Amino acid sequence: MTTSSSESGEVSQAKAARAPKRWGRPVLFGVTALVLVVVIVAASPVMLPFVLSLVIAYVLMPLVVWVEKRGKRVPRGLAILVVYVTVLGSISLFVSATAPRVGQEIAGLRRELPAMLAEAQGKWVPLVQDRLKTLGIIPASAPSFDPSDPDSPKPPGPAIVARPQADGSLSIDVGNGFAVTPLKGGYVVEPIRSHKDEPFDLNQSVAEAIGKSLAYVQHNALELARIGRDIVVGVSRAVFIFGITLMLAAYLMITREKVMAFLQSLVRPARRPDFNALLERIDRGLSGVVRGQLIICLINGALSAVGFAFVGLKYWPVLAIVSTVFSLIPIFGSIASAVPAVALGLTQSFGTATFVLVWIVGIHQLEANFLNPKIMGDAAKIHPVLVIFSLLVGEHFFHAVGALLAVPVMSIAQSLFLHFRDIVQRDDPEFAPSPAGGASVHGEVPEAVGGGN
Repeated sequence: MTTSSSESGEVSQAKAARAPKRWGRPVLFGVTALVLVVVIVAASPVMLPFVLSLVIAYVLMPLVVWVEKRGKRVPRGLAILVVYVTVLGSISLFVSATAPRVGQEIAGLRRELPAMLAEAQGKWVPLVQDRLKTLGIIPASAPSFDPSDPDSPKPPGPAIVARPQADGSLSIDVGNGFAVTPLKGGYVVEPIRSHKDEPFDLNQSVAEAIGKSLAYVQHNALELARIGRDIVVGVSRAVFIFGITLMLAAYLMITREKVMAFLQSLVRPARRPDFNALLERIDRGLSGVVRGQLIICLINGALSAVGFAFVGLKYWPVLAIVSTVFSLIPIFGSIASAVPAVALGLTQSFGTATFVLVWIVGIHQLEANFLNPKIMGDAAKIHPVLVIFSLLVGEHFFHAVGALLAVPVMSIAQSLFLHFRDIVQRDDPEFAPSPAGGASVHGEVPEAVGGGN
């Protein structure tokens, strides 16, 4: 009897010795997370291809799966190649078909932009000023200079001021109305002449243009060489990053199952159903925010093109493309894309600008009340306050890239919060459902601030 007790004690000690330490997993994951954050922060200048590859892999993975199923035993690598060729080929065909027209529109816009600005300054600015004066927002007339009043606004000073220096030299301050041209050994200061009342002399104009160009090249040859070098380096870097991004996205799509299996291996078997539920929740939110937003951008661009072309808005292809691209950024993108369209409409007529504004508002009402619920679904809903907060924070710290990725990151954060909130409340008896199957005595718990997933 004693021997049996001693043997059972030895077995218990052996099991206890083989049992993992309770603090082992938290310490391992904590140290790993800390090292990962440090590495990401230190390598932030080269993280762009990895972030873009994640986005591309997530967006294109449904197409790859569809090709695999439709092709019957099509290898994953071949399916990725087919999707790449189809998507990139479609984009190339669209660009090649629209580039000539868009180029002509941009060239025409550059030619007419000074006249449009002059028309706006001569026509619309005075109307706005008169309206503001009528409302009393600005004074009816500018205050005149009164020498006896020390607070009276001073008249403009002289155009050129020479100040003696301690070493006997003069410091020259040049005001408005004069042009300073750098020449070898010094500068030429000359008044800006108006050629409105002078006969046009082609030879003199060409000679002046050539002289100023040669003078600029002589004094800025090194800077021009640096600009050319930067352009070449920038294009080469863009091509390299694009290739690396596509390669990383392909690797992620090929090894998708292995990556998911590795992540599941980090979770205890008893918690893996919760982990799978978390991944499904994140996927539902991101599929609306990322894939749904891309579809909505294309619809917004197409509807904008139809409305702009119908009303005869100048340069409507360029403005439709601007609306499509800006729609990638929620709220702010819609406002920013409406400004140039309405401004160009004002240069044609007040009715055109009004129609353009009403059309854009109608598109975004359609997006908010029909497209978002149907395409994105309730799972992707994020409160507008959280959207604006994430956009401001993302743009402040990471500029344009941060603004583009702000809402997807906020969607992931919201999914994590809702998941762990559900786990905590599931283990809390106060949140247990009532025997009748209804809500708890404290009422139904809201899904999220502005809709859950």
